[in-house]
Amino acid sequence: MEEYRLLAFLGLAAALLASCSSIVDGSGEETIPRGSSTGANLSISVSGGDHDVNIIRGSSKVVNFTVKNVGADPIPPSGLLLTATVQEKPAGIIETADSFVIDAAAKEFSLTMRGVDAGRATVTLNITAAGATDLVDVSTQDAFILVTVSNYEALNIISDIVGWIYFIAWSVSFYPQIYDNWRRKSVIGLNFDFLSLNIVGFVLYSVFNIALYWIHDIQSDYFQLHPTGVNPVQINDVIFSLHAVFACIVTIAQCLVYDGGDQAVSHYCKGFLGIAAVLIAVFIGLGIGAVITWLTFVYVCSYVKLAITLIKYVPQAYMNYSRKSTVGWSIGNVMLDFTGGFFSIGQMFIISYNNNDWGSIFGDPTKFGLGFFSVLFDIFFMLQHYIFYRTTSYQSLSNDVFGPEQGPLIQEEDEDGAEHAAVGINVQSAAQDDSGPRQASP
Repeated sequence: MEEYRLLAFLGLAAALLASCSSIVDGSGEETIPRGSSTGANLSISVSGGDHDVNIIRGSSKVVNFTVKNVGADPIPPSGLLLTATVQEKPAGIIETADSFVIDAAAKEFSLTMRGVDAGRATVTLNITAAGATDLVDVSTQDAFILVTVSNYEALNIISDIVGWIYFIAWSVSFYPQIYDNWRRKSVIGLNFDFLSLNIVGFVLYSVFNIALYWIHDIQSDYFQLHPTGVNPVQINDVIFSLHAVFACIVTIAQCLVYDGGDQAVSHYCKGFLGIAAVLIAVFIGLGIGAVITWLTFVYVCSYVKLAITLIKYVPQAYMNYSRKSTVGWSIGNVMLDFTGGFFSIGQMFIISYNNNDWGSIFGDPTKFGLGFFSVLFDIFFMLQHYIFYRTTSYQSLSNDVFGPEQGPLIQEEDEDGAEHAAVGINVQSAAQDDSGPRQASP
């Protein structure tokens, strides 16, 4: 489900804005472009560095800006004329001053915005040539605000709660499988293709997150493409992906220690991972040779991760079908993953309604489709576990055939501590298959 965050980074059309050498505002005056300074001696930025601002419809918010002298040239005492450019769709989301004058010697100033209708808008400040005495070199690269106008504050709170629910559900979802493997002392029933694809996917996801969160050069490339963007990776994304890699490593270690029967990674999976490895190696070489930027490389890593997300559940679903059983495949993992996916999609609808931003769902069918695709697989696994193979015979990987179950098996212990299975009033000896003591799931 971590694909929601990855797909949010694919809006590269904003790079076209960075190539503009100048803009013309509504008054017809040519403005000095943002970030085009050749050694600015004055810098204007949002105070605190937080560019995201949320306003409840009908209310107002004041945003503070900081003015810093960052050059050696003297700052003229005359005022500077700033224009506020609002990019919004549809129009009429916020109200704010079109232009205002600040003292060049001021250390701070503020801008008041009022939310008129739900939606999203970007506000950028630019210094006009007419107001810049002696053409003061002013950098306004960080003088932008990403405004979200919401209908109701209560829905924002609910959205935050829902976000914590799915974050916890996804983080915990790895452990039921680890616990089942430990309890059974066997990994038979856990598909090795799924596990191989899973760890490769999370390693690539970790590369993406670490690169954008900690490597300055890659961050610089990102902001060059997205002048009014914010870093899409937060510390919780880094922690989640690294934790997922750790959980996968623990599961692989269990596969090396516990009984795995005759299971092995399939040739199809090896072929896919081989192609992915060659692709990654080629782009590493291109990055070393400066043919592409390292930002392009980490985007390639994210694309491979998304491809893995599309196919990683298929081997496990087919294995369950072939064995006519879900023994060894933790239903707890499936339930927690479904919970996370359900609440994540629910949060998308809450945010879209509250911010009147339905385009974030239906305007990007790939993003929504991938999340929905994963939830459908969880539903299919639940059908396999609770309906299709609940009361059916199955053939183990060692070709041991067991008869049909007559009902849920209840594990009991006799006086000697040996386990046996009781069905109603009939007592049967517990069959020992290649996955340990066998019992039907509740």
